[in-house]
Amino acid sequence: MQVQLFISIIINNYNYDRFLPQAINSAINQTYPHTEIIVVDDGSTDNSRDTIAGYGQRIIPIFQPNGKQAAAFNSGFAKSQGDIIIFLDSDDYLFPHAVAQIVSVWKPELSKVHYRLTVVDKIGKSLGYSCPQGSAPLSTGDVWKVLLDKGEYVSTPTSGNALNRQVLEKLFPIPDEYKLTANDYLSFQVPFYGDVAAIEEPLGTYRIHDTNQWALATVTAARFQRFVRHDLQNFSLLTQKAKALGYEVPTDLEQRSLGRLWSRIISLRLDPQNHPVSSDRPLNLIYYGIRCLWKYSDFNWQKRLFYSLWFIWVGLMPLPLAEPIITWLFAPQHRPKLVDWTVTKIRALIA
Repeated sequence: MQVQLFISIIINNYNYDRFLPQAINSAINQTYPHTEIIVVDDGSTDNSRDTIAGYGQRIIPIFQPNGKQAAAFNSGFAKSQGDIIIFLDSDDYLFPHAVAQIVSVWKPELSKVHYRLTVVDKIGKSLGYSCPQGSAPLSTGDVWKVLLDKGEYVSTPTSGNALNRQVLEKLFPIPDEYKLTANDYLSFQVPFYGDVAAIEEPLGTYRIHDTNQWALATVTAARFQRFVRHDLQNFSLLTQKAKALGYEVPTDLEQRSLGRLWSRIISLRLDPQNHPVSSDRPLNLIYYGIRCLWKYSDFNWQKRLFYSLWFIWVGLMPLPLAEPIITWLFAPQHRPKLVDWTVTKIRALIA
């Protein structure tokens, strides 16, 4: 007789009472029955706790003082019993068949299954694209090799991951230094402990709104400074993990990540005085970006050329001309319709 997998959906929440019911209801309404729903309220000051209390015994509540994302993950995982763990941000939600589809592809040797998320706005309206953006498939197989070759891999935010409990037991509790980046603490280490599988169909949503910690509702210097600092922390974590496991780390690994270089040149252009990497210069980052595109990316030559021109434009043009190009790449919901149509046509031609 086949043993049924048990799934823990851990919802972490802080002051998202306006989104929380949709997240909880999406977990309750899963078509796969063998689940538990743990809701960790991390010191909310709005009506979140009353909302949670209203669900009674349908969920397992945890109320704690505000300790940020890592503290919520730690409390939820310690309480959980599932073979598979899904950390669901309370401003996102899952589609009803999500867990059933995860279970259908699950194998004991997997470290995780990740899946796309439909990007929606604050009222849940689709913005017409999925997360991650682009046509590149989600990474699968020995993803740790991709990490050590490119310093990153094609993956999804917190709510787009189903994680193997046995792997997480090797990594928890999450240290306080990752209190705001707990998902990255897991994302950069989990692939070292088993293969990764992917589902290209969106199984939930990723919501963009004004108070989201990471999603780009608007393009600001402060947001990209945060991205750069968080990339530096991730790179340090990756190199430490690789060396601890006896793997060789390429000396130029930090320059092989296109996403990291995008963030650095944008941060530098938007606010050079407060850019986190004092040695960065536009010409250097243009060179690193173009080198990364032509030496390490999997893009076809048309996309490499297109993004090479993007680096040159953003690095050299006056800021009023550079800013729209930055916004149109990273916050497509703000593109003028004509630009959006043009970008769509260009992507179709170079796909």
